[in-house]
Amino acid sequence: MRIVVLVKEVPDTYADRRLDLETGLADRAASDRVLDEIGERATEAAVAYAESHPDTEVVLLSVGPDSVPATLRKGLAMGATSAVHVLDDAMLGADLTLTAEVLAAAIERIGFDVVIAGNQSTDGSGGVIPAMIAERLGVPHATSMRTVELSDGEVRGERASDEGTMRVSAPLPAVVSITEALPDARFPNFKGIMAAKKKPFETLTLADLGVDPDALTPRSIITAVAEKPARQAGVKITDEGDAAEQLAQFLVQNRLV
Repeated sequence: MRIVVLVKEVPDTYADRRLDLETGLADRAASDRVLDEIGERATEAAVAYAESHPDTEVVLLSVGPDSVPATLRKGLAMGATSAVHVLDDAMLGADLTLTAEVLAAAIERIGFDVVIAGNQSTDGSGGVIPAMIAERLGVPHATSMRTVELSDGEVRGERASDEGTMRVSAPLPAVVSITEALPDARFPNFKGIMAAKKKPFETLTLADLGVDPDALTPRSIITAVAEKPARQAGVKITDEGDAAEQLAQFLVQNRLV
């Protein structure tokens, strides 16, 4: 079985995040860049399965700048078999449609039985890439899974909703997205870190994938960008016998009732 895991380099969630007000893009130099935690969990799910099924190949796939290999090496150190990095200047500021198109093309080139991804990244938080990829690949998708069970011809698991828990299954090949309910990722050990340096690592361009970034229209564009307003102090109500009236007026003024 070949499992393709989608991972992404993102700004550190524990650091301040800023937008470049000239380009409207995230200022990725403003903080450390790390492997997204949900991508680590997806890698853990794939590697854990591979450990008990020796004929399984785990391929990491990421699109991003020339700093991405460092984060991909972490996934390789965790136990992934190989990695593929799509590096192309045309992907700078790519929207969801172009990203999904490129990832789908790369997945088709790699070949797959299962694609595992996080339900959403911590930077863009679009939450639609797995479904868009499945649509392009023409395969079923099981999204927002809190458990994942793989077999030779099927993927199964549970999805939580406001109404309860659903048991979901899909025939392979399929695309699966997971939530943070899955187990934490392991820490790479020294042996894994050293082994990662020798594992196959391929770098591709859009031309290698046969993707023209200008061919699919319309693409989304940024029309305006502005810095988030500073947070203002809230309204403090002092009860001098008229607190209920003050609260009612506040709710009316803010159109909350």
